[in-house]
Amino acid sequence: MLGAWRDLGHAALVENLFFEADFAMSAARAFGAGIRIVTVSDRPPDEPGARLLALWPCRIVHRWGVPLPALMGWTHGFSIFGAPLLARDEAERGLKGLLDAPRALGLPRRLLMPYLPLDGPFAALLDRTLSETRQRRTDFWSHERGFLDVSGNEASARKNYLDVNVSPRKAAQLARFFRRMSAGGVVEHEIVRDPRALTEALADYVTLETAGWKGRAGTAVGRRPAEVGFLNGLIASYGERGCVRIDRLRRDGRSLASSLALETASTLWFLKISYDEAEAKNSPGAQLVERVTRSLLADNRIETADSCAPPNFPLIETFWGERRRLAHGLIEAGGGDRLFRLAASLEGLRAQASRLRTGGPA
Repeated sequence: MLGAWRDLGHAALVENLFFEADFAMSAARAFGAGIRIVTVSDRPPDEPGARLLALWPCRIVHRWGVPLPALMGWTHGFSIFGAPLLARDEAERGLKGLLDAPRALGLPRRLLMPYLPLDGPFAALLDRTLSETRQRRTDFWSHERGFLDVSGNEASARKNYLDVNVSPRKAAQLARFFRRMSAGGVVEHEIVRDPRALTEALADYVTLETAGWKGRAGTAVGRRPAEVGFLNGLIASYGERGCVRIDRLRRDGRSLASSLALETASTLWFLKISYDEAEAKNSPGAQLVERVTRSLLADNRIETADSCAPPNFPLIETFWGERRRLAHGLIEAGGGDRLFRLAASLEGLRAQASRLRTGGPA
């Protein structure tokens, strides 16, 4: 199925790096326990030439402390966008098949889809389809995160993007910090794309992150061997196609800040960033994000960039003026669900408790 899965990812209605075949296969060992792949195809999937119209990785969860299961889309620490893959030219057919799949396969009749987009072609299609079929939907934890969108912008708008979105005072402050940071030696922005250099650049990133507060808290990638293996697999598969970039701000061969990003057809996914805390007074992370942004604006292949960041994350939102609106959607499967109202009430209570405890989703 991998060939058909890759084809679907490359021609999806809405790009979703996290559900693409190569990302999913790299993530399987570290995060794939219990994952099922629900697919819709134009013929029985074992027939030669079968084409995928929809694909959604999910698992059966018992989320509410009662024997009421749900199908929940696959998320983990590196996967925070939940739009299913739908064939662009058969999106309506694919979505209807996906929503009917639980009835056909004897799976739970309620679908919990975390991080669904609330704007754009998938959101419009889902709203229209549920209205036509009279299936219910309830959203939880509506939020937004930093997003860059220059699709349709003329060259002049791309060139002036940062002038519009970054205040003169902030720009002057960053310039002053950069001069101070450069007093100890020449500071250079480096973009690593060569597959032969990515392994070393990733190891450098892991070392930098582990040396900071994430390392002390035990949450750094370097403290989790399975995640290091996942990232190495990721850069191997995407790096061969030129779809990985590791950006570094370096001085005398030492990284002051480093970030990891992957590209799909027209979108950059800004997965990770870390910086040298000894240089915190000079904002090396912000300095790097500014330079990454300039390089994206100069690259006409890239139309959008997803920060993959929490809401209200100033490191990104200082520079990227748009926002991606998201929510966790609980959706009634085709054929109806007599327990949907109960599931929605329980999920609402869970979301409320999570907000009170942490200010974020469960």
